[in-house]
Amino acid sequence: MTPACQATRSLGLRWPFPGPARVRGLHMITLRQANERGRADFGWLDSRHTFSFGNYHDPHHMGVGPLRVINEDRVQPGQGFNTHGHSDMEIISYVLEGALEHKDSLGTGSVIRPGDVQRMSAGTGIRHSEFNASKTELVHFLQIWLIPDRQGLAPSYEQKHFTDADRRGRLRLVASPDGRYGSVTVHLDTMLYVSLLDRGAMLEHVLAPGRLAWLQVARGRVDLNDTALQTGDGASVRGEQTLTLAAVADGTEVLFFDLPR
Repeated sequence: MTPACQATRSLGLRWPFPGPARVRGLHMITLRQANERGRADFGWLDSRHTFSFGNYHDPHHMGVGPLRVINEDRVQPGQGFNTHGHSDMEIISYVLEGALEHKDSLGTGSVIRPGDVQRMSAGTGIRHSEFNASKTELVHFLQIWLIPDRQGLAPSYEQKHFTDADRRGRLRLVASPDGRYGSVTVHLDTMLYVSLLDRGAMLEHVLAPGRLAWLQVARGRVDLNDTALQTGDGASVRGEQTLTLAAVADGTEVLFFDLPR
C-alpha cells in the first residue's frame, strides 16, 4: 500500500492539543510547529504529516473537525504514487512548486500547477495515480483530506485555477459547499481560503459561533492574533470570533480553513 492510500488509524479529536497555545477561558489558538510533524522519507517521496497518517500515529494530532490530513509532499522528478484507491473522502491537492500529473478511473487526466486547486470526491470509490510531471524538477504540494458530510457520493473531479493577482492581499475562497465565487465544490460545510501576502499586509476573518479554524503556512511568516507562525507551521482555532492575520515576511502564502465542529 502506498503512503497516499494509508488511512489514519482513528478519527477522534482531542482538545487541547499539546504544545504552545494562547488560552483565554474557552478561547484557544494552538500552534502545531513544522518540526514537530510526522515524517515519511522514502527517497522518492519526502512527506511531512500535520496529523496522524500512515505509520505516523499521535493520538493528540488526529485532525480538526472534518479536516483529517495535511501532508506536505515533495516528490522527486519522474516519481510518484502508483494507482491506488480511496472512498468517502474529499481530497484537495494544492501545488506550491512544480507540476503534478493526475490520472483517475473517471477518465480524468490533468496536470496541476501552482495556482490550481484540485478537488477529488472519492465517494463510492475512485482509483487514481499522481506523478511528478517533470523529469528534472521537484514537485512540492499539499495533500488535504476532508471527511464529507455523507457517504456513498458519486465520485467526481474538479480543478480550477486562481491567479496570483486573485489571491494576493486577500483571503480568496477556493473551496466551499456551494461552489460560490468560482470555488471548487466540497461536500461538507467547510470553506477553504488561500492568500499571497507581502510584509505588512493584514487580513481579518470573523468565525461564526461554534466554528473551528485551521491556518496552514505554506511559506513565509505570519502572526495570527498574537501567535507567530512560520513556514510549515499550522494553528488550530476554537472559541475565537475575530481573527487577524498579519504577514511579517514577503512571499508569504497561507491556507485558511473555516470548519464545523
